[in-house]
Amino acid sequence: MAKQKALEKKAKTYKLDLGELSLFTSQLASLLQAGLPLVSCLEALQDQTEDQVFRIVIRDVRNDISTGTSFSGAVKKFPKAFPNLFISMVEAGEASGGLAEILGKVAGYFESTVKLTKKVKSAMTYPIAVIGLAIALVNVLLIFVIPVFAAMFADFGAKLPMPTQLLIDLSNFMKAWWWALGLGAYGIYYGVGKYVSTPNGRRQKDQFLVRAPIFGNLVHKIALSRFCRTYATLMRSGVPILRTLEIVASASGKVQVEDACSEIAKHVSQGGQVSEIMAANPFFPPMMKHMVKAGETTGNVDGMMNKIADF
Repeated sequence: MAKQKALEKKAKTYKLDLGELSLFTSQLASLLQAGLPLVSCLEALQDQTEDQVFRIVIRDVRNDISTGTSFSGAVKKFPKAFPNLFISMVEAGEASGGLAEILGKVAGYFESTVKLTKKVKSAMTYPIAVIGLAIALVNVLLIFVIPVFAAMFADFGAKLPMPTQLLIDLSNFMKAWWWALGLGAYGIYYGVGKYVSTPNGRRQKDQFLVRAPIFGNLVHKIALSRFCRTYATLMRSGVPILRTLEIVASASGKVQVEDACSEIAKHVSQGGQVSEIMAANPFFPPMMKHMVKAGETTGNVDGMMNKIADF
């Protein structure tokens, strides 16, 4: 009984993994397309879900729907498990009567996002492992190996060359003050973490990441890909453009995209076009600006955005 209460309490703030959410959305779309009622679909998914906390989330959503609450209203009670993108797409599906079709598009979007995340992690694993190993080896050499050679050189009684003496002094410092260096490193890590949680700190962090050597170009392209894919998926599903820009901004994770979405929303509400703001914003590359403009001319902006994301 106590365990069940603990699980129900955890369900209120449960954060669902994107891979699990993608699988859940895909299965729900398939069951709806097969003609099953929404409540029956959720009941089937609840029975086959191995995650006990997520099972409670599905149960509560199903119970709310059974009492007359809309699907979008039911999932809004679990903002950690179901992001704004999912909720807005469900609202669009309920309004248009094509919930199964729109959930299929959402599942495709989540699957693309999961694949992109896996590719990025795979690309980052090797350099991070090499850098970490190099740092560990340098510390081992300075703390354990260099002191042995320092004792040998001291027995010679000769004056050592400046680079050698500096290396020995650094080794002695590391050996005597390793604990202070560790505390200092943790203090810097904690301080930087607190600073980047502030609006100014987050802005500076995002600007640094985009401009950073080696990885900056990758971070920039990931942000552009997420922007294009989210925008295209929402627009194709019938979500109004201003609401689309609001969701894209919140899902981007980058202040540059948030600023651009705010500018685009203001410009579009005054009768302008998306490509006009992109043309004036250096965050968006020239190729992207031209493709979006071509999409506006042909009435196929969402299709162009998907092509840009793939590229």
